[in-house]
Amino acid sequence: MIATNTKKPSTVIFAIVAYTFCILLAILSIVPFVVMAVNATRSTAQIQEHAISFIPGTDLMKNLSILTTGSFHPMRGFVNSLIVSIGSTICAIYFSTMTAYAIVAYEWKLKKGFFTVILAVMMIPAQVTSIGFIQLMYKIGMVNNFLALILPAIASPAIVFFMRQYMIPSLPMEILQSARIDGAGEFRIFNQIVLPMMKPAMATQAIFAFVSSWNNLFMPSIILTKDRLYTMPMMVSQLRGDMYRTEYGSIYLGLCLTVLPILAVYFLLSKHIIAGVALGGVKG
Repeated sequence: MIATNTKKPSTVIFAIVAYTFCILLAILSIVPFVVMAVNATRSTAQIQEHAISFIPGTDLMKNLSILTTGSFHPMRGFVNSLIVSIGSTICAIYFSTMTAYAIVAYEWKLKKGFFTVILAVMMIPAQVTSIGFIQLMYKIGMVNNFLALILPAIASPAIVFFMRQYMIPSLPMEILQSARIDGAGEFRIFNQIVLPMMKPAMATQAIFAFVSSWNNLFMPSIILTKDRLYTMPMMVSQLRGDMYRTEYGSIYLGLCLTVLPILAVYFLLSKHIIAGVALGGVKG
């Protein structure tokens, strides 16, 4: 007998619909980036006449010249944003993973209450606590200091919650007990055993933490008041003032420069997103 591997018509139709929907979503996601890159090469008059175009212009160098002759300093903004974003991401991922490890691996009386407090903090909007935080920074003299934007990332309730959900099914307690019997200290167990096992979840949350820190405009605009400390989003937000009021090509070019590091980080760590979300969500 010859075995036939025929698919049901309903399965084929569902696959076609699913792939078509995914392709449409991909196109809708890519189009804004394409339009932004194309407009960076066009003049202000061309953009005002046709805001959406897929045909590149010839004014890229002119827009770059206008952009760099003002208060926009790409390299300075890149360095400042990288310092804040990388520092806050490292603090958020490392200490949130450590907090989740303490919740999962140890038994103590206030364990459930502590986790409940973390969940409650997640429900409080950041704007509610920002006033008190800003007043504290002014009182202790942390204004115009990158540490004021980096150190608060240590307390990241959402990352702690995600790490805990990922760690519960993925962290074998037998290995930790064996390491303790062999004489390994708690910090050595955490750094050499737990962290390598948490790489998919850490990479996933690192992308979100980096993008959130890089795009943050509200808090840096209040904490950083000196031009030499401005981050990229702060510089881009000032492009509509004075001489940049009508130079839309330069504005789009500044936006392109701002997006490049985010895309680079995403492509470097994107392979861990699906694995991290699937393992942390489905198993949890």
